Amino acid sequence: MKVLITAGPTREYLDDVRYLSNASSGRMGFALAEAVLAAGHQVVLALGPVALTPPAGCEVHAVETTDELLRTCGKLFPQCDGVIATAAVCDYRPKSRFQGKLAKKGVSLELELVETADVLADLGRHKGSRWIVGFALESDEFAHVNALRKLKEKNCDAIVLNRPTAIGAETNRIEIIDPAGQSVETFAGTKREVAGQLWGWIEQNLAR
Repeated sequence: MKVLITAGPTREYLDDVRYLSNASSGRMGFALAEAVLAAGHQVVLALGPVALTPPAGCEVHAVETTDELLRTCGKLFPQCDGVIATAAVCDYRPKSRFQGKLAKKGVSLELELVETADVLADLGRHKGSRWIVGFALESDEFAHVNALRKLKEKNCDAIVLNRPTAIGAETNRIEIIDPAGQSVETFAGTKREVAGQLWGWIEQNLAR
């Protein structure tokens, strides 16, 4: 089996040196890649800019912006059996990118943001017989509802709900939600432990 995994953050540039991004380390995606490789499968990694070294044995495709991730996944997904979308994709980008480096002018700068491409929804539209597991990072009391809505809108087979405390951390606590809206599993521990349990669930329930 060949599995596409997206990992790390994306960046959206304001000018040639400044950008919007987040603190995603890529650890969860890397841990899942290790679990999939250990189970004897192939991993194709669409990887945003991170400081860590990807696991040995992955086919790595480096990306930076959300549009680059969209194009890369569009090329890679048809060759794969499924995707685990752990990447922390920027939801917004500056409407206009300034050339060079913006200099201070002693006045306020108004920044207009527009939505980025929806990579997971695009994968969902082209899934065919492949399976899709998305990640939903939610912070409020409607986290479960928001995650389920994302599952349905993106045409996922399952959604992994986690919290902002997971970003950049060594540990994680996740909840797997199925299309019926049921919380079918909860895993907690180091990201490597959680990844092993999550891949075991995926292999048993989706990737047969």
